[in-house]
Amino acid sequence: MDLDSFRNHGHAAIDWITDYLVTVEEQPVRAQVRPGAIDAHLAREAPDRPHDVAAILADFERIVMPGITHWQHPRFFAYFPANASPPSVLAEILTAGIAAQCMLWQTSPAATEMETRVLDWVRQAIGLPEGFAGVIQDSASTATLAALVAARERALEGNGNRDGLAQHRPVTVYATAEAHSSVEKACRIAGIGSGGLRRVAVDGMGRMIPTDLAAQVATDGAAGLHPAAVVATLGSTGIGAVDPLPEIAQVCRAEDLYLHVDAAWAGSALLLDEWRWMIDGIEAADSFVFNPHKWLGVQFDCAAHFVKDPGVLTAALGIQPSYLTSSETGAVIDYRDWSIPLGRRFRALKLWFTLRTYGLEALRAMLRNHITWTKELAEWIAAEPGFELVTSPSLALLTFRHVPADVADLDAHNRALLERVNDDGFLYLTPHSHQGRAVVRWSVGARTTERKHVLESWDRVRVLAKTGYKEDSTSPKPSSPRSGSG
Repeated sequence: MDLDSFRNHGHAAIDWITDYLVTVEEQPVRAQVRPGAIDAHLAREAPDRPHDVAAILADFERIVMPGITHWQHPRFFAYFPANASPPSVLAEILTAGIAAQCMLWQTSPAATEMETRVLDWVRQAIGLPEGFAGVIQDSASTATLAALVAARERALEGNGNRDGLAQHRPVTVYATAEAHSSVEKACRIAGIGSGGLRRVAVDGMGRMIPTDLAAQVATDGAAGLHPAAVVATLGSTGIGAVDPLPEIAQVCRAEDLYLHVDAAWAGSALLLDEWRWMIDGIEAADSFVFNPHKWLGVQFDCAAHFVKDPGVLTAALGIQPSYLTSSETGAVIDYRDWSIPLGRRFRALKLWFTLRTYGLEALRAMLRNHITWTKELAEWIAAEPGFELVTSPSLALLTFRHVPADVADLDAHNRALLERVNDDGFLYLTPHSHQGRAVVRWSVGARTTERKHVLESWDRVRVLAKTGYKEDSTSPKPSSPRSGSG
């Protein structure tokens, strides 16, 4: 492709993206295809001769788009959002065009210095105290892995990297069953293993019980194991549980444990003064992570990872071959030593574009709206005969069940309802299991969501629950949004 052709097709691609964002609400939220449907249209071998770009773009529409689940849809209430605001998309285009590899300051001074400065903007905006330094990871999962490797090496005084873990007492890590699955995966990759992850008991709201944490740490220490780290969760994936940081931090100080705080989704709400209580005690944490790519409109991938002592992280992850040194080594930040991969993209640019385009006040307004609409949704569910609000809203997340009086297997019934809702395509929700019961999980967070989308989606769930319960095979139409609060 020559550059003139690139210019023409690039303009066409921007037009296509714009049209897509304008019309995405008209599409089924979840892809309406069966496994193998996309592969059936793909050639069995790579082409020997070039294809016309216009034909490739046409095939993109014909083959790819039917298999896309629309994460930018305003009725996407599954998982957590992966928002892509227009300024963030523009920044990603520029990043792709520049194609910088940002492993060292010297390989991209602008990327390094912008990352440092913009993350300090974020630190201030969410209320982290001075003394925390930031790095952008691809995801909170990677940040948690980096944190647990750092914690392991701090506990083993750097000897785990040198000797291998077999030469040392087994390391243990502590988190609740509400913690994200990435914690267990990080334990596996870090050589701690699933067996080294201790599940701390939780209270009725899914929050870690610090006295149980202290008891388990004491038991493991007495057994000759090496307690090393605690992962506290702010806004658990399933129900939005918020672990009590001050009490957990007290145990960590007493036992010299590394404290990593995972606020992957809920951390964005720290922009709001009324939610700052979630990080009471954060000054005692060793690291903290949240994902601007979830709830702040920044293109995936962008995880803001803050550490109190970068030296602990770089001692665990840094390796200094001669070909990765430069005249500035030691005098500047080389973020390659702060991350698992050596190669790094210019992720700070999209964060810079997004924050400057919208400003913090507009982002705060969006967050408050989502939280308010989730509270309204909870009221509608609680007031609807035959439905049960299982967990009250935590920020913009809740869970519920359909509980007809004469259905014996409510778990199977709710799993079937969720499948029916998602197959219908009008909205998209996520399954969960809470205290042994199948529940339906609803998370509000898409950048384009409005109150009407929450309301009309709840109406759709009500209709699908009733028609499915009556074994009516007709496809119901969404009812008109009701006036008032429902």
